[in-house]
Amino acid sequence: MSSFLRKLVRKKYVDPFNITDTKLSRCLTTLDLTALGIGSTLGAGIYVVAGQVAKDTAGPAVILSFLIAALASVLAGLCYAEFGARVPKTGSAYVYSYVTVGEFMAFVIGWNLILEYVIGTASVARAWSSYFDSLIHKSIQTFFRDNMPMSIGGLSPYPDFFAFGITLLLTCILTLGVKESSRFNNIFTGVNLLVVLYVVICGFIKADLSNWSLPKPALNSTTDKAGDGGFLPFGFSGVMSGAATCFYAFVGFDCIATTGEEVKNPQKAIPISIVLSLFGCFLAYFGVSAAITLMSPYYLLDHDAPLPEVFSQVGWDVARYIIAVGAVCGLSTSLLGAMFPLPRVIYAMASDGLLFQFLGTVSERFKTPVAGTLLSGLFAGFMAMMFDLKELVDMMSIGTLLAYTLVAVSVLLLRYRVNSLNQYRADDGDSLILNDTSSVGYLQQMFNHKLRTPTHLSETVSFWNITIICVLNIAESLILIFLEDFISSGVWWSIALVSVVCLLIFILVYSTWLQPQNQDLVNFKVPLLPILPVISVFVNVYLMLKLSSATWIRFGVWMFLGFIIYFAYGVWFSLVDETLPNFTIVNEREDEQNETRPLLK
Repeated sequence: MSSFLRKLVRKKYVDPFNITDTKLSRCLTTLDLTALGIGSTLGAGIYVVAGQVAKDTAGPAVILSFLIAALASVLAGLCYAEFGARVPKTGSAYVYSYVTVGEFMAFVIGWNLILEYVIGTASVARAWSSYFDSLIHKSIQTFFRDNMPMSIGGLSPYPDFFAFGITLLLTCILTLGVKESSRFNNIFTGVNLLVVLYVVICGFIKADLSNWSLPKPALNSTTDKAGDGGFLPFGFSGVMSGAATCFYAFVGFDCIATTGEEVKNPQKAIPISIVLSLFGCFLAYFGVSAAITLMSPYYLLDHDAPLPEVFSQVGWDVARYIIAVGAVCGLSTSLLGAMFPLPRVIYAMASDGLLFQFLGTVSERFKTPVAGTLLSGLFAGFMAMMFDLKELVDMMSIGTLLAYTLVAVSVLLLRYRVNSLNQYRADDGDSLILNDTSSVGYLQQMFNHKLRTPTHLSETVSFWNITIICVLNIAESLILIFLEDFISSGVWWSIALVSVVCLLIFILVYSTWLQPQNQDLVNFKVPLLPILPVISVFVNVYLMLKLSSATWIRFGVWMFLGFIIYFAYGVWFSLVDETLPNFTIVNEREDEQNETRPLLK
């Protein structure tokens, strides 16, 4: 039993001398990655989400919703950027958690990333098909509804073969090679950005500042769901609700982190491209949402196609066709961004033996994982063709938020370790833990600020601090969700309970801040550690717990299938033990002058 449990927490060793070795083709530049991040993020959100949030949730204050959502995304993006600089390997959060947390948690993250990318690909393919169908007066929908109707609960009313065909076409493009895929993405992303720029400039030309200060009587005479008027018609709660929706409009940048083995200079290119893509997406969302709410009263925005309709209101009908071109390009790049990481995560897991190894076979001709790409494309295409994805979209959110959370936790764990990824220490293995004695007790070390480099004891203190902080974040989120009415009403015991948990989190964060960090030379590090990752964990956990119970049930079913694969195959065929270096244990103690533990040689 102890041997089996050690298998679950074994970690992947990353050899610093071979960290850039790969079977894949290193051909992507910083510009390619930035375009990939912007393209995968700036799709359906820019053409639909901005108008929906402005009309139904936040009003003109949608710009604040996007700002808050962008800040939350940046917290996760910074953590991704540090790991991209540390571990430039294919697999994104899966590899990060494998290196720092352990194999079982890595499989959980990888399995959820597969779910996220499959549903993301299928939903964007369906959106692409629906948008194109609307341009030809819904001819595709009418034909299949009349000839091949499906009246089964949970499935689509008709099989969308057009969405299936789009997905297969993109699968073939991805199979041909990553550079060819990147060229396709760069061209379409460029067109999309030009259309966004057109919308912003033309929108501000036709802007009317009075649309941000509409009086309440005028609103009530038009609709009974337009709020109280002004810049914040739905109040601050509307801004936060809008931010929760807008947060998912930024999902997609993490596909950059899956390209670590296909980038020419990953340690620099990945952090830079993540930050640039998030900043670029925020400017686009901010500009478009500001333009459309200045052009028209927010309550008159069209729910499904706000951009073309708002230009029709001001008499610029020609803009409808320009926006249609941008929407097709934007949805195409979103489709590529959603599907691009999927075969790479499968490739990474198959290469480690956690999934069937034939999925990790790389084509000698194309330098891509052909089997993994084709299988994932068929799976996503089938989902797009057969399923009604309205009830499945929230499952993508769970996978994304869980990945963001684990990356933030991994950054915290790794920064306070004695050893870095570039070194292996005797007490870092599963069964190679040496007895350690120290002149400083555990409680003393919690508030000891004199150390300059990590010790085994300081690493242990940091580990338990971070673990308890995560538990308290979950507890705080549950309290805020289930006691929301009591807290808003000022009930003293609910406020006291929130305050006590916050105080405990503050004490542990302060204790963690006092612990020494390892001095690895990395091109990018998350600033203000441990504060920013802790905030990121809290935001992600809170949003996860806000999801519906039905979403958690479907999530449980997906995880059950994953556990069957892992415990029946992955745990027994894992190749991680074969990646450990040969070494000789040097059994020496740390002395009182804080000498670091000798490394394995």
